[in-house]
Amino acid sequence: MKRAAGVLQKILPPLWCGMLLAIAMEAQLKFGAPGITRELGLGIGKLVFTALNRVELVIAMVLAVALFALPGAAAKRAKVVFGLIAVILLAQTVWLLPLLIERIDLIVAGQAPPASPGHLIYIALEVSKITLLLVLSVLVNLSNEN
Repeated sequence: MKRAAGVLQKILPPLWCGMLLAIAMEAQLKFGAPGITRELGLGIGKLVFTALNRVELVIAMVLAVALFALPGAAAKRAKVVFGLIAVILLAQTVWLLPLLIERIDLIVAGQAPPASPGHLIYIALEVSKITLLLVLSVLVNLSNEN
């Protein structure tokens, strides 16, 4: 169990970070594809980001178990960083993603929703989460404790 936890905590943060970077790139590139309208691109984004969020939740749960299975000073720092990541993911899951999906549904239905900083907040949280995942990756991969 201890060995499996150590492997998971070394692999999952950089894997998760890579997923976020790939999806961020996809989100921008899809609007440049031939035949992709704003509505179609938003519909694809809704599906992709909903699926990504579900995968992130699973990774976060597995990573939480792996991180909390191991003691040590480096593990304590990693737990704090993971806690910050978990708070961001929770905010995105219960507040921000539903807000953005509601806006997408209005736009696809031909309505013009009022201006909202939701998209910029989402981007800021993603950048923060990516940064924290990089920090977590360094903490768990440079630790000699596991």
